[in-house]
Amino acid sequence: MKISIVITVYNGEKFISKAIRSCIEQSISKHDYEIIVVNDGSTDNTKYILDSFGDWIRVMTLAKNKGLPYACNIGIKQAVGQYVIRVDADDYVHEDILKVGSLFLNMNLEMDAAAFDYYLVNEHDEKIERVSAKDNPIACGIMFRKDHLIDIGLYDEKFRLIEDEDLRIRFLKKHSMAYISLPLYRYRMHGNNSTKNRGRVRLYRKKLKEKHNL
Repeated sequence: MKISIVITVYNGEKFISKAIRSCIEQSISKHDYEIIVVNDGSTDNTKYILDSFGDWIRVMTLAKNKGLPYACNIGIKQAVGQYVIRVDADDYVHEDILKVGSLFLNMNLEMDAAAFDYYLVNEHDEKIERVSAKDNPIACGIMFRKDHLIDIGLYDEKFRLIEDEDLRIRFLKKHSMAYISLPLYRYRMHGNNSTKNRGRVRLYRKKLKEKHNL
């Protein structure tokens, strides 16, 4: 197994099917990757949607909502792939993202991760804007060498928001990340994006600054 896709979901019934289908429809062999979905204590119809995909996905179900970093760590620890890439439950990906990411890392052994540019899309999958992953990084659409994520201790589970910023700071202290100027990730903008909770974001950004002396 070469690549593991990790999707965490909490009450994601509206968009999770699109996310999973985009991962199933990748242009590489199904034998070369796996899709791990961590159901983080969902109370809506998410479970039934996940069940409908059968053997296409590997599901881990948490009895209670433990937060995105905890759920991500569960998925990464269970991953058998050499490479790991996160996809959010309300986002989706281009069919070639696994092919391009794995080819790049196979041919550039000095690079430890590859981040893709992305499109902002709305609730109807209409493109809003193309965004540079280097200038405006996000948590997903980054293919990591799994061993290096394990090496830095995975996600800090105390960060219920901006967990990706904390991980990126720690990752880049020891490892390298390339930025691929191909918009192969789709980041969905909608009313329930967690980063729109400005008060909580400010709280965790303060914690981030204290942790890393920023």
